[in-house]
Amino acid sequence: MGKDYYNILGVDKGASADEIKKAFRKIAHKYHPDKPTGDEEKFKEANEAYQVLSDEGKRAKYDQFGSAAFDGSGGFGGAGGFGGFDFSGFQGAGGFQDLGDIFGDIFGGGRSRQQARRGGDIQVDLDLTFKESVFGVEKEVSLQRPAACKRGSGNGAEPAEGMATCGACSGSGVRVSQQRTILGVMQSKRACEECDGMGEVPKKACTTCQGSGLERVNVRLNVTIPAGVHDGAVLRLRGEGEAIKAGQSGDLFVRVHVAEDARFERQGATLISEASIGFTQAALGDTIVVETVDGEVDLKIPSGTQSGTQFRLRGKGVQTRRGRGDQIVVVKVVTPKKVSKAQKKLLEELDLRGE
Repeated sequence: MGKDYYNILGVDKGASADEIKKAFRKIAHKYHPDKPTGDEEKFKEANEAYQVLSDEGKRAKYDQFGSAAFDGSGGFGGAGGFGGFDFSGFQGAGGFQDLGDIFGDIFGGGRSRQQARRGGDIQVDLDLTFKESVFGVEKEVSLQRPAACKRGSGNGAEPAEGMATCGACSGSGVRVSQQRTILGVMQSKRACEECDGMGEVPKKACTTCQGSGLERVNVRLNVTIPAGVHDGAVLRLRGEGEAIKAGQSGDLFVRVHVAEDARFERQGATLISEASIGFTQAALGDTIVVETVDGEVDLKIPSGTQSGTQFRLRGKGVQTRRGRGDQIVVVKVVTPKKVSKAQKKLLEELDLRGE
């Protein structure tokens, strides 16, 4: 059964050359073998479809005869080629060695360009009080991580001994490998393992780091926790992770754990609390003291207040970049469980019934 090149690229049969190219770039970006989501088979399939549909002559032949025109089964394939293509010329311009010209900048210049080496990330946990999460705070975290060796200046060499050109890569910092596939010879480059992509190796290895260029150190860092941070939030400190020889350091991730406060419930920038008042206070009105994250404040209770009534304290909530939220105080009227005979008689005389 023939291959549906249009379906492989996800385009209509009337698609323009530009639409076909964009579709291929999107698929190549996802399935290129150098990518974490890479899938070599899908990449090859997409490339095969693109090579046909991007060429007017081949596309016309495909529209007339289907993919059989390029697999040799329909009498159109040439000996020594694959799918109607002669890959002998792919070593030069326009071949797989120059796929960066097809992909543009989606791979930072194609497979031949080395991705920057990067150290590992580190995650630490940090406990905060409820109040600290509301207003923000500066905290110190302690961790142990690999850092550039001070004695070896980070290059792994014994002081005053210097560096020598790497013999494995002749100072280029990269190793080139070639692999013959059904699509021709594919060339790739990777950082030289002997010199870690530096192009140089120590003449004499540092006695502290044994040539690794790294040493494990204890570090104390001041971390600024922004106001309004939520429990479980993760803060990223770039470059504060593990160092790596001939590369950039990883990042430090700080996961925040906020302790609960029985007095408050948080809903976004709003804090909710409860206050209990007596029957007399609800009926006649009163001024009570309520707690906020700023301390105690007075709250006026008007006469006739019902249980469940909400009062808003503006600007007593969570601090955010857009300002500070409010605090909602929910009043609960407490009915006395025991009353004296005199109190009972007074209540009967008042005959306070619900309307």
